[in-house]
Amino acid sequence: MAFDNTVSVVGNLTRDPELRFTNTGLAVASFGVAWNQKSQNGEDKAHFFDVDVWRELAENCAESFSKGDRVYVFGRLNWSTWNATDGTQKSKVSITAEDVGLSAKWVNVSAGPKKERNAAPNNHASLPGRDQKNEEPF
Repeated sequence: MAFDNTVSVVGNLTRDPELRFTNTGLAVASFGVAWNQKSQNGEDKAHFFDVDVWRELAENCAESFSKGDRVYVFGRLNWSTWNATDGTQKSKVSITAEDVGLSAKWVNVSAGPKKERNAAPNNHASLPGRDQKNEEPF
């Protein structure tokens, strides 16, 4: 049986991406993403994920995103466990991102209303090679 380990999350960055480099010079950035899940009774439950990004994508994320940005994260889940100093076993789910981008749904919300797009002119005869008398519009 094949196992497809992919996840997509849309949420807000909980901290600025932290860029660091491995001993071999490989870039890695880490940041947190939170998203809210509405329950049937209308209450929000927050979910938090740690995200690791590698190579050029890590550098791009560190330069492009900051705390509070609404982003999408596409990647794979990682499950890690460890023994805490008090002897209890802890576990965490994190995401290794393959792609990260701004969510266009809320981009520039503080900049005011969206600009209206210019409608294309309805006069198709002005296009090169169009004859007003003999051709129908598109």
